[in-house]
Amino acid sequence: MQLGLIGLGKMGFNMRERLRAAGHEVVGYDRNPDVTDTTSLEDLVSKLEGPRIVWIMVPAGDPTRQTVTELSNLLAEGDMVIDGGNSKYTDDKLNADLLAAKNIGYVDCGVSGGVWGKDNGYGLMVGGTAADVEKAMPIFDALRPEGPREEGFSHAGDVGAGHYAKMIHNGIEYGMMQAFAEGFELLEAAKVVKDVPAVIKGWQRGTVVRSWLLDLLVRALDEDPELDDLEGYVEDSGEGRWTLEEAINNAVPAPVISAALFARFASRQEHSAAMRAVAALRNQFGGHAVKKVGG
Repeated sequence: MQLGLIGLGKMGFNMRERLRAAGHEVVGYDRNPDVTDTTSLEDLVSKLEGPRIVWIMVPAGDPTRQTVTELSNLLAEGDMVIDGGNSKYTDDKLNADLLAAKNIGYVDCGVSGGVWGKDNGYGLMVGGTAADVEKAMPIFDALRPEGPREEGFSHAGDVGAGHYAKMIHNGIEYGMMQAFAEGFELLEAAKVVKDVPAVIKGWQRGTVVRSWLLDLLVRALDEDPELDDLEGYVEDSGEGRWTLEEAINNAVPAPVISAALFARFASRQEHSAAMRAVAALRNQFGGHAVKKVGG
C-alpha cells in the first residue's frame, strides 16, 4: 500500500522504516529537513494516489488538531486520516466530525512499542468503523508484532475507542513501573541483598513478575548498576491524568495508578512544601529534629 506519514520523530521514523521493510510505499513529512521526504503537507498529499491514507504522528492537542484541520482542506472524498499519536479520546470525535463533513474517513490508533517497535512490532488499539479499519489493515498488519493478529492488534470500537484503550494501557503501565521502582529502592535500602541487579535479573524467567518492563529495568541496571547517573525526575505525558479522570467519572477505584501518578509529581519537587510542613509539625508536637536549609 501507499501511505502518507506525518511526524518522523522517534516513533514515526521507525514506523516508516518498518513499513518500508514490509514492502509498503511511505511518503513522510517532518519539519526536520534531514528526515522528511516532502517539503509540506500539500506536497505530501500531491505525491499520494487516491484514495489516500495519511497517518499522523505528532504531539497531542493543538499540533494534532491543526494538522487534521489542514488535511481536511487538502484531502478529497474517500481519503482517510489515522491519528496514531497520544491524543485524548475526546478529541477524536471532533476530528472525525470535521473530516466527515467532507466525506473523509477517520481512525484513531493507540500505538505502544516505543523505540523498540521497529524490530519488535507495535501493539495497536484502533477505533473507527469496520470499513475504515479494514482499508488500513495491511498497514496495521505490517506494524503489529508477528504472530496472531489478535495478540498485537485490536479493533476496540467506534471512533475514540482506540485512544481510550491506549490511555488505560498507559495508566496500567504507570502502576507497573512504580511497583518495580519501589521494589528496587527497597532492595537497595535494606542492605540484606548484596547484589541487587543480580536479583532483579534472576526474576526474568519463571517468576510471576517477568515482563518486558522487567527486561528493560535489567538492561538499565546492566548499564548503570545503581542508577547513579540519573536524576529521579519523571515527567508524565497526560495519559495517567486522563485515566484517573475516567476512574473518577466512572466511580472506579484506582489507588495504584493514582499513587504512581502522584509519585511522578513528587519526583519533580526539589523542596516540597508539604514535606516541609510535615517536618515542622513533627518538630512542634514531638520535638523531632529538623534539617535547616543550608545547614
